[in-house]
Amino acid sequence: MVGAVLILHFGTFRIAALIWQRLGVKAEPIMAAPFWSRSLSEFWGKRWNLGFRQLAYDLIFAPLHKKVGAGTAGFIVFVASGLIHDFVISLPARGGYGLPTAYFVLQGAGVAAERSNLGRRLGLRRGVRGWLFMAACTAGPAFLLFHPPFIRHVIIPMMQALHSL
Repeated sequence: MVGAVLILHFGTFRIAALIWQRLGVKAEPIMAAPFWSRSLSEFWGKRWNLGFRQLAYDLIFAPLHKKVGAGTAGFIVFVASGLIHDFVISLPARGGYGLPTAYFVLQGAGVAAERSNLGRRLGLRRGVRGWLFMAACTAGPAFLLFHPPFIRHVIIPMMQALHSL
């Protein structure tokens, strides 16, 4: 699973950007060294899947942040991302419904925690503590995102099909 995610997000997307650049299109890579993030906010806001980040900003965050505040609008973006991931992960897997949404709700809660007074006092947005908090929040609950029905019904058949080529 880790290998497939890394190949897709850092190999395939990077190669696609390079091909577009070679054709004269100003295409930036979709990932911006996410492992170098010093905080959970930096990971999701500036380094991971920048294409989705921009789309979510334009369609969800920007219209809502003046009405409900930046924190609530950001949390709604995480909920929307969870619902989208449930649609593309749980639906094809015929199970695990709600687990990807729970993963992204936890991410939103993590961002809120690191931005809280306590999170600031603990240094969760910088340095080694920020990186450790980001790594624990993103990797720790990853089983919610890549749940057993997804592994059984999507990943294993895909790997078997690739192996038979």
